[in-house]
Amino acid sequence: MMENRMTARSTEYAALLLRVSLGVMFLAHGLLKVLVFTPAGTVGYFASLGIPPLFAWLTMAAEVGGGLLLIFGVQVRWVALLQLPVILGAWVVHAGNGWLFSSANGGWEFPAFWAVSQLVLALLGDGLYALWPSVRLSRLLARR
Repeated sequence: MMENRMTARSTEYAALLLRVSLGVMFLAHGLLKVLVFTPAGTVGYFASLGIPPLFAWLTMAAEVGGGLLLIFGVQVRWVALLQLPVILGAWVVHAGNGWLFSSANGGWEFPAFWAVSQLVLALLGDGLYALWPSVRLSRLLARR
Protein backbone atom coordinates (compact mmCIF):
# COMPACT_ATOMS: atom_id res chain seq x y z
CA MET A 1 0.00 0.00 0.00
CA MET A 2 2.81 2.41 0.84
CA GLU A 3 4.44 1.66 -2.52
CA ASN A 4 1.23 2.73 -4.29
CA ARG A 5 1.26 6.06 -2.42
CA MET A 6 4.92 6.58 -3.27
CA THR A 7 4.27 5.77 -6.92
CA ALA A 8 1.31 8.15 -7.04
CA ARG A 9 3.38 10.89 -5.42
CA SER A 10 6.34 10.38 -7.77
CA THR A 11 3.93 10.46 -10.73
CA GLU A 12 2.67 13.85 -9.53
CA TYR A 13 6.24 15.13 -9.32
CA ALA A 14 7.02 13.69 -12.76
CA ALA A 15 4.00 15.45 -14.25
CA LEU A 16 5.06 18.72 -12.59
CA LEU A 17 8.59 18.42 -13.97
CA LEU A 18 7.36 17.56 -17.46
CA ARG A 19 4.72 20.31 -17.38
CA VAL A 20 7.14 23.06 -16.36
CA SER A 21 9.85 21.84 -18.76
CA LEU A 22 7.48 21.78 -21.73
CA GLY A 23 6.03 25.13 -20.71
CA VAL A 24 9.48 26.71 -20.61
CA MET A 25 10.30 25.20 -24.02
CA PHE A 26 7.12 26.59 -25.55
CA LEU A 27 7.66 29.97 -23.94
CA ALA A 28 11.27 30.13 -25.18
CA HIS A 29 10.26 29.19 -28.73
CA GLY A 30 7.42 31.70 -28.73
CA LEU A 31 9.54 34.53 -27.35
CA LEU A 32 12.20 33.76 -29.95
CA LYS A 33 9.58 34.32 -32.65
CA VAL A 34 8.25 37.49 -30.99
CA LEU A 35 11.43 39.17 -29.71
CA VAL A 36 14.20 37.96 -32.02
CA PHE A 37 12.60 37.09 -35.35
CA THR A 38 9.83 39.67 -34.67
CA PRO A 39 6.20 39.03 -35.54
CA ALA A 40 6.75 40.47 -39.04
CA GLY A 41 9.72 38.17 -39.59
CA THR A 42 7.78 35.16 -38.32
CA VAL A 43 4.83 35.97 -40.57
CA GLY A 44 7.26 36.35 -43.49
CA TYR A 45 8.88 33.00 -42.76
CA PHE A 46 5.53 31.25 -42.55
CA ALA A 47 4.54 32.90 -45.86
CA SER A 48 7.78 31.66 -47.46
CA LEU A 49 6.63 28.14 -46.57
CA GLY A 50 3.21 28.77 -48.08
CA ILE A 51 1.53 28.97 -44.66
CA PRO A 52 -1.07 31.74 -44.25
CA PRO A 53 -0.05 34.62 -41.93
CA LEU A 54 -2.87 33.81 -39.49
CA PHE A 55 -1.06 30.61 -38.56
CA ALA A 56 2.08 32.53 -37.62
CA TRP A 57 0.06 34.62 -35.18
CA LEU A 58 -1.74 31.54 -33.81
CA THR A 59 1.61 29.77 -33.39
CA MET A 60 3.14 32.67 -31.46
CA ALA A 61 0.05 32.89 -29.23
CA ALA A 62 -0.01 29.13 -28.64
CA GLU A 63 3.67 29.04 -27.79
CA VAL A 64 3.82 32.07 -25.48
CA GLY A 65 0.34 31.79 -23.97
CA GLY A 66 0.28 28.01 -23.85
CA GLY A 67 3.78 27.92 -22.37
CA LEU A 68 2.70 30.21 -19.54
CA LEU A 69 -0.47 28.17 -18.95
CA LEU A 70 1.61 24.99 -18.67
CA ILE A 71 4.13 26.57 -16.31
CA PHE A 72 1.38 27.79 -13.99
CA GLY A 73 -0.68 24.61 -14.29
CA VAL A 74 -3.83 25.91 -15.93
CA GLN A 75 -5.97 23.21 -17.58
CA VAL A 76 -2.80 21.30 -18.43
CA ARG A 77 -4.38 18.30 -20.19
CA TRP A 78 -6.34 20.55 -22.55
CA VAL A 79 -3.48 22.99 -23.18
CA ALA A 80 -1.13 20.09 -23.98
CA LEU A 81 -3.64 18.71 -26.48
CA LEU A 82 -4.36 22.11 -28.01
CA GLN A 83 -0.64 22.69 -28.57
CA LEU A 84 -0.29 19.46 -30.54
CA PRO A 85 -1.21 21.04 -33.90
CA VAL A 86 1.61 23.55 -33.42
CA ILE A 87 4.18 20.84 -32.82
CA LEU A 88 2.80 18.59 -35.55
CA GLY A 89 3.00 21.58 -37.89
CA ALA A 90 6.66 21.99 -36.98
CA TRP A 91 7.16 18.28 -37.61
CA VAL A 92 5.63 18.62 -41.10
CA VAL A 93 7.83 21.65 -41.87
CA HIS A 94 10.97 19.76 -40.82
CA ALA A 95 9.97 16.32 -42.18
CA GLY A 96 11.87 16.72 -45.45
CA ASN A 97 15.08 17.79 -43.74
CA GLY A 98 16.12 14.38 -42.42
CA TRP A 99 16.05 12.77 -39.03
CA LEU A 100 18.45 14.82 -36.88
CA PHE A 101 17.61 18.31 -35.75
CA SER A 102 21.25 19.21 -36.47
CA SER A 103 20.54 18.68 -40.18
CA ALA A 104 20.32 21.72 -42.43
CA ASN A 105 17.06 23.53 -41.53
CA GLY A 106 16.52 21.10 -38.65
CA GLY A 107 15.32 17.52 -38.78
CA TRP A 108 12.09 16.05 -37.55
CA GLU A 109 13.18 14.06 -34.48
CA PHE A 110 12.86 16.97 -32.04
CA PRO A 111 9.31 18.01 -33.04
CA ALA A 112 8.29 14.33 -33.06
CA PHE A 113 9.66 13.79 -29.55
CA TRP A 114 8.03 17.03 -28.41
CA ALA A 115 4.65 15.87 -29.75
CA VAL A 116 4.96 12.57 -27.89
CA SER A 117 5.93 14.48 -24.73
CA GLN A 118 2.79 16.61 -25.08
CA LEU A 119 0.69 13.44 -25.34
CA VAL A 120 2.37 11.99 -22.26
CA LEU A 121 1.65 15.19 -20.34
CA ALA A 122 -2.00 15.09 -21.42
CA LEU A 123 -2.20 11.51 -20.13
CA LEU A 124 -0.35 12.19 -16.87
CA GLY A 125 -2.34 15.30 -16.02
CA ASP A 126 -1.57 18.47 -14.14
CA GLY A 127 0.98 17.33 -11.59
CA LEU A 128 1.56 19.11 -8.31
CA TYR A 129 0.97 22.81 -7.72
CA ALA A 130 -1.41 23.35 -10.64
CA LEU A 131 -3.26 26.64 -10.23
CA TRP A 132 -6.36 25.46 -12.12
CA PRO A 133 -6.48 21.67 -12.47
CA SER A 134 -7.82 20.22 -15.71
CA VAL A 135 -11.50 19.51 -16.03
CA ARG A 136 -11.91 15.85 -16.87
CA LEU A 137 -13.88 14.94 -19.97
CA SER A 138 -15.98 12.51 -17.92
CA ARG A 139 -17.13 15.43 -15.72
CA LEU A 140 -18.06 17.49 -18.75
CA LEU A 141 -20.07 14.62 -20.25
CA ALA A 142 -21.77 13.85 -16.91
CA ARG A 143 -23.33 17.32 -16.84
CA ARG A 144 -25.56 16.45 -19.79
